[in-house]
Order: sequence, then C-alpha cells, then structure tokens
Amino acid sequence: MTDAAELKRLTGELLAAHPPATTDSLDFLRARFDAGLAWVHYPQGLGGLGAPRSLQAVVDAELGAAGAPDNDPRRLGIGLGMAAPTILKYGTEDQKRRYLRPLWTGEEVWCQLFSEPGAGSDLAALGTRAVREGDDWVVNGQKVWTSSAHIARWAILIARTDPDVPKHAGITYFICDMTDPGVEVRPLRQITGEAEFNEVFLTDVRIPDSRRLGEVGDGWRVAQTTLMNERVSIGGMRLPREGGMIGPIARTWRERPELRSHDLHQRLLKLWVESEVSRLTAERLRQQLVVGQPGYEGSGMKLAFARLNQEISGLEVELRGEEGLLYDDWTMRRPELVDFTGRDAGYRYLRSKGNSIEGGTNEVLLNIVAERVLGLPAEPRTDKDVAWKDLAR
Repeated sequence: MTDAAELKRLTGELLAAHPPATTDSLDFLRARFDAGLAWVHYPQGLGGLGAPRSLQAVVDAELGAAGAPDNDPRRLGIGLGMAAPTILKYGTEDQKRRYLRPLWTGEEVWCQLFSEPGAGSDLAALGTRAVREGDDWVVNGQKVWTSSAHIARWAILIARTDPDVPKHAGITYFICDMTDPGVEVRPLRQITGEAEFNEVFLTDVRIPDSRRLGEVGDGWRVAQTTLMNERVSIGGMRLPREGGMIGPIARTWRERPELRSHDLHQRLLKLWVESEVSRLTAERLRQQLVVGQPGYEGSGMKLAFARLNQEISGLEVELRGEEGLLYDDWTMRRPELVDFTGRDAGYRYLRSKGNSIEGGTNEVLLNIVAERVLGLPAEPRTDKDVAWKDLAR
C-alpha cells in the first residue's frame, strides 16, 4: 500500500535522477509520469500508482519545494479535467496508453466537441451525424463554443449514430484528430475582443472505429462522465485563500483607501465570506472524490462559481469608479488559456458573463440540482420517448 512516506521517497528518487535545474521541462514531466507521480490515484503504467487521490498533495508539495516544472494545467484543463477521466473509465488499454501520457505532459492539447448551434442547453438534441463505413465513421456537422480548438491535437466528440431512437439513446462518443482532413476551425470573437472560443465544422471527417469510446449508442452515458468532471474542474478548482476573482478586489481595497465607502465595505465583506465558503466547499468536494466518481454536487459548485465571479467583478468595476470603465486591449487574439487575474477589472467583468453559460447553463444546472440532489419532481419532458428524427427542430 503506497503511503505518504513511500511517495516522498519516490519523489526524492525522481528529483535525484532528473534535477529540475538541469533537466529539460518536458523530459522531467515524462519521467514524472513514468514514475507514477503524475496523478497518483491512476493505475500503474498510466501515470499513477493506484494510491489514494488525497496523497497527490504530498507529491505536489515536494516537487513545488524543489522548483520542479508543472504541466501548465490551466492550458490543459480540458484534457486533464474532462478527457482523461473519461478515457480512463471507458477507454481500451491501447487507448489509455496512447493518449494519457502526452495529454498529461502537455505534448497534445485536447478540446471538447459537444455543443452545437441547435444543441447547447439541450445537448442530447445534437445533430452532428456519424455514419459507419467499414472500419471508419464518417462525421458531418458543426460544433460551437469550442475552447482551445485552435491549438488542440485531439477532441472528445459526441455524434448521432442512430436517428431512429430517442435522442439520448442514439449518440456515440469518439476521439477526433483535429488535424484530419475535413476539420475546419473558425474563431469566435467574444465581448472581450479575444477569440478563445471557436466553431468547428466537420465535413466527411473519417474517424476509425478504434477511436470510439464506449459502445455504439452509449455515448450519452459516457458523456455524463465528461460533463460531471467538467463541472467539478470549473467550479471546484483548488485555490488558496483570496485566490481567484476575490483576490484582485481585496488587494485594491487594501491599497486604495481613497476608494472605500461603508456600503462597498459591507458588500465586499459579504462576497469575501461567500468566496471562502465556496473555496472550502470545493475542498470538501475534492475529498469526496477520493472515494468515488464526481456526482451532481459539482453542478452546485459550478453555479456558485458563476454567480460569485459575476458579482465580484461587478463590485470591482464599481469600486474603481471611472478607472473601472477602462479596458486594456481590444486586440483580436486567440489565447491559449483564460487569465482572469492577469488582466484588468474590465476584462474580468466582461469575461465573467460567460461563466453562467459555459460548462452548462445556470438554468440547466439548477434543474440538475433540483432533481438529482434535492429529489424534487422532474419537469415534464414530452420528447423523452420520441425518435430524434421526429423531433421538431
């Protein structure tokens, strides 16, 4: 049984064999993965040691103290938080060994081809089609709001393989090579001026059946693993006290006493406390993951994340007064990650508006919490037993 002492010993051996000061960052990350210290709760040979998830903090602390490089997790969020746990649960052994190592080291970036122009909140209504031709699937359709598609090598993709059954039943889950012929990525410029999102057009894209995850027609169940992990990764990320959006406004409050007022003070205190409660709740949620898969509680965390970000960024603009109306740069860019705390108050205010849409709209998540967590009666669904091809669109 791997314990904290054993992990410290193994981490020490890794550091001795690959000193961070003289080892190339990618070489170090590969060695760390091969030593089972990437995500210790994964199986041996797949970056882990089959150890309790909670012991990852022991490894991270030892490596952080030694100045070891990390894998830039913000840039790899979709791969680490969504693709990897889905591949681990549903992938074949060949798929796990092919994709997990370069995913974790950052050599291959991943994106998520789920939402469509006519299937966002109602994702199961998606219309992208995959038709079997021999050992391949030929895919045609359009996806939208795809973060990192412009830098991604791989995508997790859900497509309709059977239009003659109800919408949840005729979906299959694939791994799509973003460099294949027929994959076209177009930028979507946002209110911030940037285009971190994209729309993706798929025209006669051929995907080998060997890149299917799960059984044919079972894609909705596979996708639930992705979606639940997505909400945990967005709403339950590990933060220090005053991490995230509350940090910049708290610093401004301390450094700019001339901006203070009694009313602003009361509102800031309320949001500070709520941010700390959310942070500690997220920590408890991560501890629950030690003994099982993420549940629907992640939907509640993601709801709180969106609301707090929007309220905090609005208060920050108000606190700064005329300064809060300024914006640093409207240049059209295609960033590799979202940097909430590295930009100005205007950027945070505008970008946080998307938090209540991405990763599941607030309205959808409220339904999930009501029905799956609180056990309230489900909303009537008249399309539940209707074949997808017969649905009004």
